[in-house]
Amino acid sequence: MLQISPRRILFLCGWWIASNAAADVKLAGLFVDHAILQRDKPVPVWGWSAPGDTVAVEFAGQTKSATTDPTGRWKVTLDPMPTSTEPRELVAHSKTQNDQTKIADVLVGEVWFASGQSNMHWTFAPGHSVLNNEEELESARDPLVRQFTVTRRQSPEPLSSLGGEWRPCTRPNLLKNGQYGDSALAYFFARELRRSLDVPVGIINASMGGVSIESWTSEPAQLAEPELRAMVESRKPIQAAYEKEIAAYNEKMAEWKQSAAAAKASQTPPPAEPKKPRDPLNYHRPAVYFNGMIAPVIPYAIRGALWYQGEANSRSIESGLLYRKQLPILIEDWRTHWGKELPVAWVQLPNYTAGPGWLLVREAMLLSLSVPRTGMAVAIDIGDPTDIHPKNKQEVARRLSLWALGEVYGRSVPATSGPLPAGHEVRGNAMVVNFKNANGGLQAKNGELRGFQIAGDDRQWKPASAKIEGDKVMISSSEVPTPAAVRYAWESNPDCNLFNGAGLPASPFRTDDWPLDLTKAKAR
Repeated sequence: MLQISPRRILFLCGWWIASNAAADVKLAGLFVDHAILQRDKPVPVWGWSAPGDTVAVEFAGQTKSATTDPTGRWKVTLDPMPTSTEPRELVAHSKTQNDQTKIADVLVGEVWFASGQSNMHWTFAPGHSVLNNEEELESARDPLVRQFTVTRRQSPEPLSSLGGEWRPCTRPNLLKNGQYGDSALAYFFARELRRSLDVPVGIINASMGGVSIESWTSEPAQLAEPELRAMVESRKPIQAAYEKEIAAYNEKMAEWKQSAAAAKASQTPPPAEPKKPRDPLNYHRPAVYFNGMIAPVIPYAIRGALWYQGEANSRSIESGLLYRKQLPILIEDWRTHWGKELPVAWVQLPNYTAGPGWLLVREAMLLSLSVPRTGMAVAIDIGDPTDIHPKNKQEVARRLSLWALGEVYGRSVPATSGPLPAGHEVRGNAMVVNFKNANGGLQAKNGELRGFQIAGDDRQWKPASAKIEGDKVMISSSEVPTPAAVRYAWESNPDCNLFNGAGLPASPFRTDDWPLDLTKAKAR
């Protein structure tokens, strides 16, 4: 009889368990109970099984099959499906391993991706809270509004797995996981779509406080642009030096733990604990949140994407100017993965007391509207001069939803945006600025029109009087007989009041491209 040692038996048992675990059919992390799938578009479904296995996915009367690649990954694509509020099961099963996995309560509706920093991930939880927080939580009872909050993590390389769960809209779910719960802004946006479209709405929320835009953009996309490549390359030596410091710190910690244990045993005072090095890049490391929180979401079928970020990139004039390239590249990068037709909208930085970099990021957002199929919610009237986290997330979400309903879904809405500058000319001693999106006519809210400045070739800015004429504004000053440029709301926290007939504010803008005074550029 063949003799097998106990150690060999344990090894074979472990190998058998590991091999069978590897052969189990697994769905990607977004395919869990309560998921919402995108209607009227092909829907990729993917996961893992044993290499060479054949996996079939069944859902809503469809069966699609695929063979796993050498790494065990498989992907099928379901045909476009109509809206469905009927909870269904999605089943993935192996044709060769006699194994299956299934998820329940799957609906078909509209799915949006939401990303950014703290104002996007701001929750209803204590320490965060929004306008009328308690009332909003009490009324949150719609099981057809659901949110998947991606577990927050960074990675040096793109990941394939992610953590999180689909949570139907209820008070307990909105408060789940404390400050790492669901995004209030994303919830309010989904609620607006739900009310207007009467379909299930899901939001995939991948956001993290304090993170710069370069962390949410893939490294290849940034390396393809010379200015961004220079920024990425300049940070690699900083990262390498920090990793060496961390390695040295870990060695010191291991020695300290031994010394501390010995001191405790001998009842003598322990040595001083080594101080951990400060991460000089922190949340400004390129691509790491794209890798950890966006890459695993791709290619889940979505209708569009929302972006609320920019605060972390407003530290200086230089960083503010760079944002002019960074935002269009982020959009192009996401469209590389989700399709060139992907609609993308963002929230323009609101009124807040900050440095000149804040103005330039805000301006970069306006300029980025030149990218097709994009939109912007102007928030210059609903910020907080002393709080970088304004509470009125409801109105921000409503403005984003107006753009989505009008531009993406073709619905009739009062306006998809506030007034935006659309050319200017000198007329005598006045500058005349044309506006688009003057729906219902331009209006001065609460008094005479305020917020305009005018300058001549000497570049000396003077307060200006402004008069509305249809979809135009005439700006002049007795101190500037020959105007050369106009600025509107050109402060981080301006006093301005130009709106359209739909009650949406005009974006801050300037007609000049004169350089700002670098000596006044200070970090916030």
